[in-house]
Amino acid sequence: MTSSPRHRARWAVALPLSARAAENLSAFPPVLQQILFNRGYATDAEARAYLKAEAPFDTSPFQMKGMRAAVDRLRAAVEQREQVAVYGDYDVDGVTAAALLVQALKALGADVRVYIPNRFEEGYGLNNDALEVLAADGVKLVVSVDCGIRSPDEARRARTLGLDLIITDHHEPAGELPDALAVINPKQEGDSYPEKYLAGVGIAYKIAEALFSDLQPPNFRLEDYLDLVALGTVADLAPLTGENRVLVRRGLRQMAQTRRQGLFSLANVAGVSLQSINAMHIGFMLGPRLNAAGRLESALDAYNLLTTADVFEAGQLAQKLDAQNRDRQALTRKIQAEAESIALAREADAPILFAVHPEFNPGVVGLAAARLVEVYYRPAIVGQQGEETTRCSCRSIPEFHITAALDQCADLLVRHGGHAAAAGLTVRNENLEILQTRLKSIARQQLADLDLRPTLSADMEISLTELRPELLKHLSYLQPTGYGNPEAVFVSRNVQVKSARTVGADGSHLKLAVSEGRVTFDAIGFRLGHLAAGLPPRVDVLYTFESNEYNGRSSLQLNLKDVKPAGMPD
Repeated sequence: MTSSPRHRARWAVALPLSARAAENLSAFPPVLQQILFNRGYATDAEARAYLKAEAPFDTSPFQMKGMRAAVDRLRAAVEQREQVAVYGDYDVDGVTAAALLVQALKALGADVRVYIPNRFEEGYGLNNDALEVLAADGVKLVVSVDCGIRSPDEARRARTLGLDLIITDHHEPAGELPDALAVINPKQEGDSYPEKYLAGVGIAYKIAEALFSDLQPPNFRLEDYLDLVALGTVADLAPLTGENRVLVRRGLRQMAQTRRQGLFSLANVAGVSLQSINAMHIGFMLGPRLNAAGRLESALDAYNLLTTADVFEAGQLAQKLDAQNRDRQALTRKIQAEAESIALAREADAPILFAVHPEFNPGVVGLAAARLVEVYYRPAIVGQQGEETTRCSCRSIPEFHITAALDQCADLLVRHGGHAAAAGLTVRNENLEILQTRLKSIARQQLADLDLRPTLSADMEISLTELRPELLKHLSYLQPTGYGNPEAVFVSRNVQVKSARTVGADGSHLKLAVSEGRVTFDAIGFRLGHLAAGLPPRVDVLYTFESNEYNGRSSLQLNLKDVKPAGMPD
């Protein structure tokens, strides 16, 4: 296994499409033909369904295991005016899921309240203290969103308290499923729902869809909640394929005409135009601000922003989240540097980077871990060490399934859960050292002899002269792009560097002007500022093609993903 910071990525340029595929896709422009072929759409019918973002299967929510039982119990709660609590999570997916389900239940006349745990005092997921408080307050039914699939003990406690519990979650189940009145998770064994990768907010939307089809409330538009679905799905990095792509495209359309006051205010402080919003704006501008609330203080601010109808309150909350996001950025940089120092001091060539400290803010350790993965291309675990336990966030690389590795260490952990690329864990301090040793052993075994470098995939080689405004229109049909449905990426060879400089407050970004004789383009490379000093006169560039809006003016530019000397092997 070899790895080093800023080790040059591999470039993988897709093979040209076959003659038969070109014939099948002849109705589309040549560049779009190649992009469609690269994404697995080799017939006219498949391509049109993809470009229209049509669901390729039956999306009836009642296909989900547990849905009928959940809807029947919620309907009874509405009719009998029982107190219902929607129990969320403190990230964007959890907050949007909670907001969606609370508003949907209120529209049906339910007596419903929200409960979002405090990251610093309660940690992730269901906890017994919260369930006891809810029961004491007269709540009869608790519905979890974006959490609970790994909470069998808490489900047992709910039963002893006389609480009915419906668990809705999208995380990977493991071991004993909670003994709840209903468990809704497409990933559970025996579930026939065809879309397995809905976000938590996507599942909340399917519950609302099932409720409305059952109860048929008058003058109600389910589409009004799709803005929340888009926010949570993109921010949680759910794959933008299948039904997710359908929901997010519709959600982006809904955001352009939203009546949600908090969304207007949030977009305003972030400098985002809702009329031209795309998934990237959610991932890099709106999502981080919503997440900042739960990372630094209380996620209730994000929830209240998304549910308030008060213009003044929305403006105040949006300003607060914007300020918290700036604080979060500074804190992330600080903790990343400290975590890097701790991890490398322990073992410079460790197969997995591990750093814990009592003063690390648990709200940003996941971001610090993600940055370490980006720089070193190794799995990273960063955590805050308390008096008795340590809580960590984990981020990983495609070659190492982090949650599967934690499953092999379950005997050492208080709790854990997550996905292939991201997870969380809580460990008692007396088990911390042996956990690190075991995880490093697992990683060393799986990653041995691998040349660990990121691979940057490109759709095709293209000349700068082919980058015209009409190409942007063709590329817009790919939206929403993001995780699982990447933007179109191009490679241009042997272009001339007309100018190069670093930009940004800390000089971390690269600004170029590149030319191919008759045409010259501006290019921006975020976090590529370290390349500026050694650039030769001619380079190969790997990039996305975009429109840059600045001070009311629009221009075409390259968004660089990597730059290398012309002719250097990919």
